[in-house]
Amino acid sequence: MTTYVVATDHVDTSARICDYLVERLSSSDEVHAVNSQYGGKETDADDIQDGEEALNVVSSRLGGLTTVETHQFVRGNDPYEDVIDQAEEADADEIVIGIRKRNPTAKVVFGSTAQRILLHSNRPMIVVPLEDV
Repeated sequence: MTTYVVATDHVDTSARICDYLVERLSSSDEVHAVNSQYGGKETDADDIQDGEEALNVVSSRLGGLTTVETHQFVRGNDPYEDVIDQAEEADADEIVIGIRKRNPTAKVVFGSTAQRILLHSNRPMIVVPLEDV
């Protein structure tokens, strides 16, 4: 049995991650899909709806194959913290994240959620490219 924590913020991210996981999953595995929003003034109803739709993609695509739990957090945390906390709580074997190509300036000036997860977690990770190379 393998426990995966999937970080998603968009239906396209969920779809790419599901494309990858569908080949790896067995019926004894568990998937915990996480969507994290900052909350307050930084999050509006559209953000919440987008997150729910992203989680629904994971549930509908993988739910027939294995156990899927979805979690939407809106509690003022940085999203990477919620993903890492969920990985700890679920005792995840792997964290699955999607990455986009970014220019060098953006990497230096702004840290992405994926980058922070990579830097702050000690769990194995699967990194799924979100763009065709």
